[in-house]
Amino acid sequence: MKGWLLAGLLLVALPAPAEIFTYVDAQGNRVFTDQPGSGNAKRVPLAPGNRMSANPGSAKPAPPRPQAEAPPLYRYDLLRVLVPEPDATLRSSAGELIVSVTSEPGLQRGHRYRLLLDGKPTAEPGLSPVFALTNVDRGSHNLSVEILDQQGRTVERTANQPFHMLRISLAQKRQVKPCALSDFGQRPECPLKDKPEEEKNPFLKFF
Repeated sequence: MKGWLLAGLLLVALPAPAEIFTYVDAQGNRVFTDQPGSGNAKRVPLAPGNRMSANPGSAKPAPPRPQAEAPPLYRYDLLRVLVPEPDATLRSSAGELIVSVTSEPGLQRGHRYRLLLDGKPTAEPGLSPVFALTNVDRGSHNLSVEILDQQGRTVERTANQPFHMLRISLAQKRQVKPCALSDFGQRPECPLKDKPEEEKNPFLKFF
């Protein structure tokens, strides 16, 4: 046991490339040495060791690069939907409406308007404060507008403004104003396929 302890100390003390030899002396003790010529010494195979830095704490990770701070958000005094008015009822067979917005002060450089219908963008952000919508479903909806800066951040956004769309069917239009013969092919609610056949003059068959 004592011999193995000495061997461990010797392994720690010797440099990595050194070789270790062992033999049994005349008293029967196991001896470890770095001298190959002592008695019938045999080389002790060594496992490869892990090399570590003499001062592992000296290698410090590189500090993170400072990120450029985004400019603070610009604040508008006013942003609102002008048209349609809140809770307005609109009538359109095609579900069409024009939306107009305004802001105070005016739109700043690099900023864009974006219109939302029921919380979803209706188109890409742009400079125009007027939006044309088509094929809006019948029923109640909510409009809101927001202003985006150059980084795509929302600078301002209005609250949801409700409106109601009434889409008049073609049949309802024809009830209000029946189709005359001259209206077929001219009015959307009076297609040519629905045009009645003109009555033939009964006297023409004799000619």
